[in-house]
Amino acid sequence: MQATKKGIAGLHIMIMYNSPILEITQNGLIPVLIIGTLVVVILIGFLFFFVIIYQRRMLKNQAELRAMHDARQTDLMNAVFETQESERRRLAEDLHDSVGQVLSAIKLNLHRLDKNCVSEVSQPLLIDTRKLADECIQEIRNIIQNVLPPILTDYGLLIAVEALCTKVENNTHIKVNFTKNFVDKRFSNEIELALYRIAQELFGNAIKHSEATVINLNMALQAGYLIMEFKDNGKGFNMDDVKQGFGLKNLQSRVQLINGEINTYSKPLSGAISIIKLKVA
Repeated sequence: MQATKKGIAGLHIMIMYNSPILEITQNGLIPVLIIGTLVVVILIGFLFFFVIIYQRRMLKNQAELRAMHDARQTDLMNAVFETQESERRRLAEDLHDSVGQVLSAIKLNLHRLDKNCVSEVSQPLLIDTRKLADECIQEIRNIIQNVLPPILTDYGLLIAVEALCTKVENNTHIKVNFTKNFVDKRFSNEIELALYRIAQELFGNAIKHSEATVINLNMALQAGYLIMEFKDNGKGFNMDDVKQGFGLKNLQSRVQLINGEINTYSKPLSGAISIIKLKVA
């Protein structure tokens, strides 16, 4: 009896597995699985696409923020340097119009006293006083030329820089060699003033810190670029110690305002070289 029941159950299972209904159900699962897989793949692809778009937008926003920050920094630096130049002009005018005239009047009065009050006692004192007045007037003129060099405005960058080299050589123990590969070329006021101030600062740094005996300054026009190369034979320095210094940052700021670039190279006991390059054509 039990054997008969087992046989009937086995036969029933065989009928179920071989029935058309089960075959239809199995065949219907395949498209469902395929469609489900495709849907999952599409969703994953859409997710990756969304992430990529989001990252690109974030990078674009960050780039725009950096550009805005750089623009604000440039505007700020420009405003600072314009203020400095305005104050220098005011100082030069004040020195020329007030202090210079007063010293000239003093010198004239001393000259009159020298003619009218000649004595053995007063003569040496008048001579010394006139000499001091002359030195003071010359010093005022030097200050005015440093603050607002008329030679730069009247004759241009090359002649002004050459005069600066001559002045440094005459007033220090440093031999200055100035070379150029072009003549009679004028640039915009912004470029000429910025490069002149940069040359002043490079000379000032070399005089104060380098202990150099020779400085070579070369200006050249090459393929539409204006290049100024400043090189000294001083004691040099470690770049890591000064790359964040105010002096180097000030130079970089001035160069950036005229859309140029500056590269400085140095190491201890090997001198230093600074190269400024900007497009002018």
